[in-house]
Amino acid sequence: MSAARSKARTRAFQILFEADHRGVDPLSVLADWVARAREPKPDEGVPQVAEYTMQLVEGYVQHARRIDELISSYAVGWTLDRMPVVDRNVLRLGAYELIWEDGVPDAVVLDESVEIAKEYSTDDSPGFVNGLLARFQENKASIRR
Repeated sequence: MSAARSKARTRAFQILFEADHRGVDPLSVLADWVARAREPKPDEGVPQVAEYTMQLVEGYVQHARRIDELISSYAVGWTLDRMPVVDRNVLRLGAYELIWEDGVPDAVVLDESVEIAKEYSTDDSPGFVNGLLARFQENKASIRR
């Protein structure tokens, strides 16, 4: 997968993380990011928001309730509330992309999700994320129904 896609995926994760951390709707955070990126002279460091970032955030929001139910039922011994905020949002993004974005190979979704967990979360998080998303991948056909 391209570096641009990878960056778009990381931005989508950051938007979901910010929304979750602040307790606000991910679409409002997305709108804020888009508005800041489009200012005539955006501040240095204001990230551009790619089309794929928007697609991922909007897709997650569309399926949010189902995704949170899946994470809750598959994460043995963990509730959504007890999960680190980073892990919860990496899983949300990964689950959406794995189950509903057919244009992306499953292996890419798993690898990229693990990379985001490595970069932003604890040492245990990459294995946790990989294990849970792999279970979604195995059950993808029945989950999508």
